[in-house]
Amino acid sequence: MPPKRHLTARRVRLGAELRKLREAVGLTAREAAELLEADSVQMSQIESGTVGVSAKRVRRLASNYACTEDALVEALVAMATDRTRGWWEEYREVLPQVNLDVAEVEHHATYLRDIVITRVPGLLQTPDYARAVFAYMNPGLPDSQVDRKVEYRMRRRAVIEGDNPTPYEAIVHEMALRLRVADRESSRAQLRQILAMVERGCATVRVIPTDQDGFAGSGASMMYAGGPVSRLDTGMRDSPTGVAFIDAEIQLDRMRALIRRIESASLDPIASRDFIHRMAKEL
Repeated sequence: MPPKRHLTARRVRLGAELRKLREAVGLTAREAAELLEADSVQMSQIESGTVGVSAKRVRRLASNYACTEDALVEALVAMATDRTRGWWEEYREVLPQVNLDVAEVEHHATYLRDIVITRVPGLLQTPDYARAVFAYMNPGLPDSQVDRKVEYRMRRRAVIEGDNPTPYEAIVHEMALRLRVADRESSRAQLRQILAMVERGCATVRVIPTDQDGFAGSGASMMYAGGPVSRLDTGMRDSPTGVAFIDAEIQLDRMRALIRRIESASLDPIASRDFIHRMAKEL
């Protein structure tokens, strides 16, 4: 297959998982290529995600690597053969690839969890809230580009508002809910939006109160996307260069443990709903 024009995080992940299977049985890339009746260049391209790989080859590689996890193999086959051209492709010339990758990860997730400390989660934001954030963080950005960024963020909500919504839970610090990124009315509308989405079953929201003792996770913002098998879960955290995707098993284990710790510091969903309702009334 010819090299992929656009190297997506999903393609990179597929190659990385195939490489992990090879390394687990101690085969070199050259040895794996010989078993596949390919050359080392092709193997390198497969494992880097720069070329596509057929379902037949994925299954053959899994067999060569003595992988007996049928669910994992079928999930890798699905990744290899997926030809989805999602709505995010419309923004390819407008937004960085990482933004499109986030939307694709969300689209394929079996569940989503957000941990946010200083801002309302993107999937729960109103247009006014999102516009205020984008305009503030990108001074001088033309209104037309801000509008496109806002539009993209609103379209991401389809994953939790569509006909087959993905289970979504957000753990939000009280500070994020109290910060006025725009004005009082926008803040009130944002809180009401969260309550409405909870009421419709689009999201489960938990709040961490500012007076919660023992919470030291001020830098713990992240998103966690469940895969078809736990090995294919994906973590996403902000980095100096944008979103960093996490797929190493030891790092995913740490994220899971951190999420459990943060959840233990939050109010339950009913108490959180009442908490947000009181905040909206105070505004």
